[in-house]
Amino acid sequence: MTDDSGQSGFHYSEQDVHREVTELESKSTTAARIFDLRRIIGGLFVLYGIIVTITGITDSEAEIDKAQGININLWTGIGMLLLGVFFLVWLWLRPTPPPVPPVEEVEE
Repeated sequence: MTDDSGQSGFHYSEQDVHREVTELESKSTTAARIFDLRRIIGGLFVLYGIIVTITGITDSEAEIDKAQGININLWTGIGMLLLGVFFLVWLWLRPTPPPVPPVEEVEE
């Protein structure tokens, strides 16, 4: 690279550029895996499922009678736990594939 004064600046070889692009692609892949929605949704459902299940276990008879005899907190908590575990197992069985590098156009 040269600036307007004609002095030469930093020169990057093809290998340097390729190495930097590869590093950025690997960071991008890692970020995509960390922020996969299945991980976030599964984690939140498991967390809230545990809280609601504990609330359901500790409900009094008066609170159960309000819901016409059904311990709604317990059943909802168990359902949330199952859904959260489903998302996390799905993520574990089918991880996010790394992005496919773009096909370079052949100059003719």
